[in-house]
Amino acid sequence: MEENVTPISTEMNPPQAPQEEKERKPRRGVYLLPNAITTGALFAGFYSIISAMDGALFKAAIAIVVAGFLDALDGRVARLTHTQSEFGVQYDSMSDLVAFGVAPGVLMFSWFLAPLGNIGWTVAFLYAACAALRLARFNTAPESRSFTGLASPAAAGILSTAVWTWTDNNMGAVSTELSILLAIGVATVALLMVSPIKYYSPKNLSQKGAVPYFYGLLIIFLFVIVFIYPPGMLLTIGLVYMASGPALLAWRLRKRAAPDQDGSDRDGDER
Repeated sequence: MEENVTPISTEMNPPQAPQEEKERKPRRGVYLLPNAITTGALFAGFYSIISAMDGALFKAAIAIVVAGFLDALDGRVARLTHTQSEFGVQYDSMSDLVAFGVAPGVLMFSWFLAPLGNIGWTVAFLYAACAALRLARFNTAPESRSFTGLASPAAAGILSTAVWTWTDNNMGAVSTELSILLAIGVATVALLMVSPIKYYSPKNLSQKGAVPYFYGLLIIFLFVIVFIYPPGMLLTIGLVYMASGPALLAWRLRKRAAPDQDGSDRDGDER
């Protein structure tokens, strides 16, 4: 007597995605939030250009500072909501080019570069071009714990807070002699953006895990001094950060050369 035996399928059901992963998957609507913040930074950069062309230097400088805060915010929002995308990366880069490349160049031209003629607009274009190159290199470079070259938001922050400090103190028009010195300063900032000099990245503080107690005290100290006089203190912090790259490079080179010098001295003593 034969019994009907139901054959057992050898095919395994495809593994189901864990419930936690399903819950972590972002909704499509959430993608609007980081891109809306990026649009706000783009608008601030565009508003800065219009204001600088109209001679409203204070408004133009503040707009770039606002763009910097929005630029720091959109990436963090994208990571917190798990809405990172290639579109967002490219859109953020385009926004940065306007807010931290073109807008500061136009602001410098309207502030003091225009009377310098061809030299003036050349320096303004040099800054915008170096910012574009810096952004392109950042997009194509592998992930790193440090910045290669001065970041364009930091460079734009230095220039905008310089204008903010100048206008806040009602210092009037810039003399020709000072314009030449400031033009050299703008060119230096531009070249630092495309330099191979390493700069500390604030992304190191966003890593999981505890950070040294000193960092907490430093952040509190920075908040206090910025609150005392925002434009001057932000400018000072930016200049110190800009100088930190070349200073650390010189320190590393000197430290690297020290063992070689000690070795040559020992060889001389043996002879």
